[in-house]
Amino acid sequence: MQIRESPEVGELEFKWVREYGYTWRTKGCFGSDVIWTADPKALQYVYQTSGYRFSKTKLSNETAKLMMGPGIVVASAHEHPRHRRVMNPAFSAAQVRSFLPTFKMIAGKLVQKWKDQLQTDDQSGATIDVSKGLSRMSMDIIGEAAFNHQLNTLEGHQNELSDALDHLFIDTIPYPRAWDLMWKATWDWIPSPLLLWIKYIPTKEYSNFAHYRNTSTRVGKQLLNAGATEDKSKDVLSILVRANAAEDARGRLAEPELLSQISTLLLAGQDTSSSTLTWSLYELARHPEDQQKVRDEVLAARERVRERGLEDISPADLDGMPFTNAVIKETLRLHPIVPTLMRQADYDDVLPLAQPIVTRTGEKISEIPLPKGTQITASIASYNRNPEVWGQDADEWNPMRFLNQKTGKANVGVFANLMTFCKNPDLYYVFYAHPLLAGGIRGCIGWRFAVLEIQAVLTEMLENFKFGIDKDVEVIRLNAGLMMPLVKGRETEGVLMPLKVSAL
Repeated sequence: MQIRESPEVGELEFKWVREYGYTWRTKGCFGSDVIWTADPKALQYVYQTSGYRFSKTKLSNETAKLMMGPGIVVASAHEHPRHRRVMNPAFSAAQVRSFLPTFKMIAGKLVQKWKDQLQTDDQSGATIDVSKGLSRMSMDIIGEAAFNHQLNTLEGHQNELSDALDHLFIDTIPYPRAWDLMWKATWDWIPSPLLLWIKYIPTKEYSNFAHYRNTSTRVGKQLLNAGATEDKSKDVLSILVRANAAEDARGRLAEPELLSQISTLLLAGQDTSSSTLTWSLYELARHPEDQQKVRDEVLAARERVRERGLEDISPADLDGMPFTNAVIKETLRLHPIVPTLMRQADYDDVLPLAQPIVTRTGEKISEIPLPKGTQITASIASYNRNPEVWGQDADEWNPMRFLNQKTGKANVGVFANLMTFCKNPDLYYVFYAHPLLAGGIRGCIGWRFAVLEIQAVLTEMLENFKFGIDKDVEVIRLNAGLMMPLVKGRETEGVLMPLKVSAL
């Protein structure tokens, strides 16, 4: 309860790190031991070196099944490679690059929408909740790129998918009831077939998650029936279906597994990019000098494109903007969408540490015995602020760290040594720990998609707008399973990121 009721993401863990070091032990429900760590060597061992020896907890698996069904998120160590093999062709580097025109086109719609709003309000600028527009934009992007389906949420069109996703987490997760925490702690002793009935528990949490799965499954069937197997279709679902058909019978995904991937892609693809873009604009609004550096870099890239006689920026041009990409990495570091991840030891094991700890008896140790069944919670927020990895200014915003120094000795992530792509779509959904973020065998299969989308949209925004911040507005980082921005004193309004926006 202490962690779930913490006013802001990471506040309690940061305190524990200062008091106990980067690995510590707490007690879970019914007196169980929980090992917390932000140690890079420990994280590398759990999520990479021995990834299949540390499974997701029953709580996270059963919750994921409730929301998304029997897909890659809940696949066992034996089944996970089969799911991954079928999904890989849809997320190859070449395939992801082909989505750039879609990203830019839909980002352009949001640009025009904000420009129209500024003309209506005041040409000198207006306060806009950027989180709302970016969320709708990401929903439209995932609809078109992943399913060749126009949702048109930016135009205000209502659809059952966006309705099912709206407030899915914030209405249910932030303030857990004690009885529900105790109830979930009993799941380890309840047979999985009986837990299929949790969708009928008449609370908002369970009914919302069940409603999302039912809706995404129904829409998924409609998409499959509408011709997702057409040979020339380049959307993610079409490629996934064709890759599945090319497998031998034993390697194919069954229809419920395919439909589960659709539910996962919708949920993971929508929240990851929009959240990171929201926090990026927030930090750039707070640091106008960095905002101008990004804008200058984008304009310089645009000029180089014109000199080559081309019409638009390419993925290579986006990758060739060092400071812009450093800003994206720094946002992912300071504002990880998922602050914690949970695993449990499937065998007796030993957890290695890069940063030794001192026990109650005063002994200094660099290894921790892990009896089978021990829960390990990765504090992503704390790892991303570990000064031995990121430097002594790890609590501060400083994109230059990614240009001026090496970051850490142990490589724990698929992108920039960050524990921020461990989730999607291999989503580890967290109630009390979590689905962007570590590397390893269950690392985010869609990380290239997310990074390219963020690059494309961020550059589009900064070419067209200047962002500022109201100093009287205090933004807090709510732990709603996913990290979400709220305005202090206006929490009842839900997710909110008001920024001062003016057209260039």
